[in-house]
Amino acid sequence: MKQINNYIDSVFQNKNELLEEVNSSIEENGMPSISVSPSSGKLLTMLISISEAKNVLEIGALGGYSGICLASGFGREGKLTSLELEERYAKLAYRNLSKAGFGDQVSYITGAALQNLEKLVEDNKRFDFFFIDADKENYENYLEYCIRLADPGALIVTDNVLAGGSVADQEAKPKRYTEIMKKFNETVANHPQLESLIIPIGDGMTISKVKK
Repeated sequence: MKQINNYIDSVFQNKNELLEEVNSSIEENGMPSISVSPSSGKLLTMLISISEAKNVLEIGALGGYSGICLASGFGREGKLTSLELEERYAKLAYRNLSKAGFGDQVSYITGAALQNLEKLVEDNKRFDFFFIDADKENYENYLEYCIRLADPGALIVTDNVLAGGSVADQEAKPKRYTEIMKKFNETVANHPQLESLIIPIGDGMTISKVKK
């Protein structure tokens, strides 16, 4: 899996100095280096552009790498709302999004995501694209909130669903969230409100379309 992803990154991902600076800023601030892979980021940009999404919700900002990828797909009319537990992560992400020219199109809501998702539901907010990349234990909860907040036909993209290949390969070293991802993948595959497929890029991404 790693060899395939290295190949994809080397062939299809153009060098992006801004995103490389984001990764450097994450490292310099002592944050975990767990941003999406370059090709996964490119896929996010393409999906936003293809679907013409304009109102995007991100769960898990880290340093803003995925946020830039998302915002790069929607042009000047789009809006990104990002939920992030850690305030210092959100501040770094906002600085990086501002440097990329999206400062006036992004807003960060800090604190526990489940509480903030409930508030978005209460406020009757609606989104046409979602990206989930946060604590794996709550993936199923996040998914259900995204469905409640979704416009008909919205896309929900979820990262890390292959857990380093360990969900499918018994010889692969299991991660602490391997079993969680196995259960989540079954839930998504059989969800009556979703049409879904795993794309084996990066650490695996599930693309789900909310049925109209």
